[in-house]
Amino acid sequence: MIDEPAGAVYRIEDLAHRSGATVRTIRAYQDRGLLPRPERRGRANLYADTHLARLRQIADLLDRGYTLASIKELLEAWDAGRGLGGVLGLVAEVDGPWTDEEAVRISRAELDERFGGHPDDAAVAEAIELGVLERIPGQIPGQEDTFLVPSPQELAVAVELYEAGVPLSAISGHLRELRGQVEHIASRFLEFTAEHVFARYLGDHPPNDADATEAAALVRRLRPLARQTVDAELARAMQLFAHRELRRQLGVEKPPADTEQTRTVAVPVATMTAVERLVGAEHAAEFIALAAEREVRARALDTLAAHGPQTTEVDEPS
Repeated sequence: MIDEPAGAVYRIEDLAHRSGATVRTIRAYQDRGLLPRPERRGRANLYADTHLARLRQIADLLDRGYTLASIKELLEAWDAGRGLGGVLGLVAEVDGPWTDEEAVRISRAELDERFGGHPDDAAVAEAIELGVLERIPGQIPGQEDTFLVPSPQELAVAVELYEAGVPLSAISGHLRELRGQVEHIASRFLEFTAEHVFARYLGDHPPNDADATEAAALVRRLRPLARQTVDAELARAMQLFAHRELRRQLGVEKPPADTEQTRTVAVPVATMTAVERLVGAEHAAEFIALAAEREVRARALDTLAAHGPQTTEVDEPS
């Protein structure tokens, strides 16, 4: 009599059914070394619960954005005894919500009522594109639309601005511009913390269990710092500029005629990062302004030269 493997045993079709993976995928994972080979019994290949657990781990890591190559390194580290719990804890900490806000649902009728009671399909479509609203899948055609609001605070701000007389198109445009600038701030903060804080924990290879656990604890501690810093700096800047604008509107203070006016433009994050690495963050704005001015002047010189007197005479050397 042949002893059966301890625990449940599965043929590859059963394993595919239980794990949600296809037979072809399971074989591909075996070929890549992500999944242990099955136990051969006679003419049958038998899989165990450990194979099922490994397939579920792979699926979870893929959902978190890991590549198969990265997953292989993580699983090899785990199999070598370095642990995977800390890494998964770090991933969960980073992938988890970065706000205490809870999403709410709102019907189309409620949405229209908040914005003056006038349906505006174009504004709704733009809000969906910006992620202010999300369509809920599986709704029955013909029934009233219901939307998910990921940030009720953001929607409340839009309502307040609209009630104050700001057109919806201006609100959307402002949000697009603001989002680009905030994403730049977030990118810079992450570069700063990665360079000065996380470099000793996260290198070219997956961290061990202890390092990953420590890094996850640091994420929990540092997560609110970016928000607190932005809140403090925004309050300072708003007080400064609001004071200046009020004095200007009241006629108490007028800007000198030769005061250089500025205008905010959206610059790709990759471009700003490259400029800041070249000249430093404190000189980035000046560098971009001078580069643009040099280009404008070069084009002006080209235009003048093109319209200048043309001659084919060549001076002979004396």
